[in-house]
Amino acid sequence: MKIGAIEAGGTKFVCAVGNEEGNIFEKVVIPTEAPEITMPKVYDFFSDKGIEKMGVGSFGPIDINEKGGTYGQIQKTPKIDWIDFPLAGDIEEKLGIPVVVDTDVNVAALSEARWGNATDVDTCLYITVGTGIGAGAIVNGGTLTGLSHPEMGHIAVRRHEQDTFAGTCPYHKDCLEGMAAGPAIEARWGKAGVELADDPIVWEMEAYYLAQALVNYIYILSPERIIMGGGVMQQEQLFDLIRKNVVEMLNGYVSSPRLTKEHINDYIVPPGLTNEAGVKGALGLAIR
Repeated sequence: MKIGAIEAGGTKFVCAVGNEEGNIFEKVVIPTEAPEITMPKVYDFFSDKGIEKMGVGSFGPIDINEKGGTYGQIQKTPKIDWIDFPLAGDIEEKLGIPVVVDTDVNVAALSEARWGNATDVDTCLYITVGTGIGAGAIVNGGTLTGLSHPEMGHIAVRRHEQDTFAGTCPYHKDCLEGMAAGPAIEARWGKAGVELADDPIVWEMEAYYLAQALVNYIYILSPERIIMGGGVMQQEQLFDLIRKNVVEMLNGYVSSPRLTKEHINDYIVPPGLTNEAGVKGALGLAIR
């Protein structure tokens, strides 16, 4: 059986064709512009592939309640052009196949649990730090949902003592995403992150915000592993800074050997599937 997969991100749509074993045969990257520009290109790619069902991991917020009347519809996203776009319904209508939807970070967590760096644990959390910040969790073999999906990128964080930046989030200003996503780095420092690789204060401040978030997730969700991906995390120096901050901020309160300086390197890790975690997760969603 041929299965379609879409990782619908804030910067790009990664579209792929795979099978029930999780193998990807073909994929394409399409820039995320307005729906009327991006979606026709998506349909052109899939139109002659003979796929029988589709899994979608989308940026959010998005309605993932299958029993509701707006399943798969984009909600109050910072990407204004996409608000209220019926993503799942539009795909079903244009391609004539069933579609299952979850968040991009939930499906990335799903793929890391199945094929990546969390195959040896029962619970994990995947956080992406890029154009936005989001996190998804695997609990009892499934993705974490409730009233909706988690919005872990919009938690409140304490301001760094040297930071006077107002924040970029259109809803909350100085939430985690507003202070630490890629656009916030560029707006604060006047350069993109890739141009600031050798500036220590940039990444010390970034790690301070991200470590706060991980500590909160550890307290609330108690994941057995945390996986960090996304464009900002390509700055590899961040991992050691974040790990150090997490250990210091926890201050021994959570009694687990995994959260000590001796073992934290194996607890906070990059994706095992590198840049395919999202699209393989969408494939796994459709398979499941």
